Amino acid sequence: MDGEHAEIAVIGGTGMYDAQLLDDVSEVSIDTKYGAPSDKITIGEFMGRRVAFLPRHGRGHRILPHMINYCANIDALGQLGVKRIIAPSAVGSLQEGIAPGDFALPSQFIDFTKTRRGSFSEDGRIIHISVADPFCPEMQKCTIDAARKQGKKLHEDCTYVCIEGPRFSTRAESKLFRGWGAHIIGMTLVPECQLAREAEICYASVSMVTDYDVWADKPVNASEVRQLVSSNVESMRKMLAGIIQDTPESAQCACQSALKDASL
Repeated sequence: MDGEHAEIAVIGGTGMYDAQLLDDVSEVSIDTKYGAPSDKITIGEFMGRRVAFLPRHGRGHRILPHMINYCANIDALGQLGVKRIIAPSAVGSLQEGIAPGDFALPSQFIDFTKTRRGSFSEDGRIIHISVADPFCPEMQKCTIDAARKQGKKLHEDCTYVCIEGPRFSTRAESKLFRGWGAHIIGMTLVPECQLAREAEICYASVSMVTDYDVWADKPVNASEVRQLVSSNVESMRKMLAGIIQDTPESAQCACQSALKDASL
């Protein structure tokens, strides 16, 4: 890994397993104290920026959401010097007005995961970070600007319900989440975003809506989700390119000093 570094990382979600945006690429394998990350990390150039790409589920989508080593993924990116993470993902919609094929920008989350390690805290190092506002405001602005420039429909200020998976919701669960006013539902946002905050890395999630969740009385079908993702991957790549292009070189947000007041 000698000499390898990147300033921005993309953690590719469902349907995004390669780094086609990047030129002059190389692959690195990184060991962490938390184990191995999901896959080798691809590093390359995009418009003069050093960008790392990590497939969240591994190449070929071989790692289930609840079995992803989120700690290793974030730690590995930190070792590369990454300061900004853009995290595309596939989600279901909990609201009629957020249609399959649209994009959504989470600003809040509700955590319904059960078994995942959600902190780098350990004996002798206890971290109490604030996630009142879990996402980087600068990266969110870059996402909004990129969507507007490209004429993409982006639903802002969404609440993301993160469930354990790998199963989809029951009708009762889906209607409960919808009744709470949540907008989208997925399986991978937590603990990824809060670990990024603990690592003092700016993080923004951009979600591709693949289906109406089962509240709409149509059971979610994994095959249909896969087909919609495949048809929209190019749109997501263009969105990512716009976000990377608009990301300022130096951060003015508080993400990179998140640990300042995090210890008792």
